[in-house]
Amino acid sequence: MAHSAATEEFRAARDFLLRHRTDYRAAYDGFRWPRPEHFNWALDWFDRIAEGNDRTALWIAEEDGTETRHSFAELSERSDRVAGWLRARGVRAGDRIVVMLGNQSELWLTALAAMKLRAVVIPATPLLGAADLADRVARGRARHVIVRAADTAKFASVPGDYTRIAVGGAPQGWLAYEDAHTAGEAFTPDGPTRGDDLLMLYFTSGTTALPKLVAHTHLSYPVGHLSTMYWIGLRPGDTHLNISSPGWAKHAWSSLFAPWNAEATVFVHNYTRFDPARLMAEMDRAGVTGFCAPPTVWRMLIQADLTRLATPPREVVAAGEPLNPEVIEHVRRAWGVTIRDGFGQTETTVQVANTPGQPLKPGSMGRPVPGFAVTLLDPVTGAPADEGEICLDLAARPVGLMAGYEGDADRTAEVTRDGHYHTGDIGAVDEEGYVTYIGRSDDVFKSSDYKISPFELESALLEHPAVAEAAVVPAPDPLRLSVPKAYVVLADGWEPDAATAKAIFEHSRAVLAPYKRVRVLEFTELPKTVSGKIRRIALRERTASGQAAGALFREDELS
Repeated sequence: MAHSAATEEFRAARDFLLRHRTDYRAAYDGFRWPRPEHFNWALDWFDRIAEGNDRTALWIAEEDGTETRHSFAELSERSDRVAGWLRARGVRAGDRIVVMLGNQSELWLTALAAMKLRAVVIPATPLLGAADLADRVARGRARHVIVRAADTAKFASVPGDYTRIAVGGAPQGWLAYEDAHTAGEAFTPDGPTRGDDLLMLYFTSGTTALPKLVAHTHLSYPVGHLSTMYWIGLRPGDTHLNISSPGWAKHAWSSLFAPWNAEATVFVHNYTRFDPARLMAEMDRAGVTGFCAPPTVWRMLIQADLTRLATPPREVVAAGEPLNPEVIEHVRRAWGVTIRDGFGQTETTVQVANTPGQPLKPGSMGRPVPGFAVTLLDPVTGAPADEGEICLDLAARPVGLMAGYEGDADRTAEVTRDGHYHTGDIGAVDEEGYVTYIGRSDDVFKSSDYKISPFELESALLEHPAVAEAAVVPAPDPLRLSVPKAYVVLADGWEPDAATAKAIFEHSRAVLAPYKRVRVLEFTELPKTVSGKIRRIALRERTASGQAAGALFREDELS
């Protein structure tokens, strides 16, 4: 099959970055984003590199020792079958599909098939409960859901007229995904894909509202992740392992687009309980050359004997929050490689990073990557500053930036005001262009590698009759970086004792996904401004200092 002009434009940009993989200045100065009017990554890139290609594209190693491998050619052919089967069941271009699967072959097949159909994927982690799913189906205007059979019961209370497709056994009222594997293999696209057509909708936490819907196109993530490929340092033939849960943007970053942009193998170690020794044994067995993990995993890894890994990866990277210098040094001593930080958001691909072959500065997350014009702006004056909000210059708009927030023109306008995209993150830049991360300008925080919205947790707590007011802030935790701590003002008739705390913890477990659960409670009055707003900064400072003004309870001590 002849390669399209869009394929060749994409390949030329990809190959330019590969040629200058360790020459940052040449890559940054010479890179130009491909911006084809029409582009479908699954058809115009993946299917093209898959032609007659029997190299392994996806390798999933299970905890019980079994494994699954799929070649590029096999995934191309099987995703055609899935696309045709889904189309026969009513999936059309523009339809939204909630996809809630684990690290299993069907996740990647569905991603490719949906792209081929020009359907829109709404990724969802299997950790979500019925309330979260109802919100995603309603606000995402989902017409179809594809989920594991084990999770189908969650949809019993999710209203809506949507096609129900189950993987791993179909309960009554659900279609069996497995039927797609024996469907006809011929697939013909029903029309061209515009580069600005919607591809993905990600729900991401906000500070004072329901989760935002981040809209990505057929260019912004597939093409935009050329920057992520460059940061990781992937090459054709590499084997890349990314520790990330499906449903989160980082999974699409480094378990889909970046490795397959590079024609590398995606390797997955599917575990239920983290075991550093087993992980390293699997990395050795698979010959992993690229490894990406959140800081939580890195902090757990250094508790083990890293020298058990006989052949360390060539490239090791971290994203999520800045890594402690002692972690970086520990890995350098054991493996002889340096962990390289990268900074990005669900709204973007990687923006700032320590790229291969470049000098690293302690504490810095590196320099703007090729294709990103980064400026630090003073949050008050809006003028360029050595310390300020990390912003992207929209006069040179990067391809790897979202189209906007779906259904929220005001919020989109707010973050793209004054000719810049505003990340909401604060950093400092030195004379050589190295950026050091300082913190969020809003109240969202991370627990392990998951973003936590205080507003969402506070809203859930207020559903309990004991809670009159609540404010959630991060409490330091040696393993998870932080855990949610709730300051609670009790309603009349409730006592600030262990029985009340236990009841609130049980409510938190019942209504929130496991990663969102409140882990620490303090019964106290809330500091407020004269206008009645909660002074979260005061609560953050109190929590960080370890001081408590009221009765303090921890979930693990009451369970």
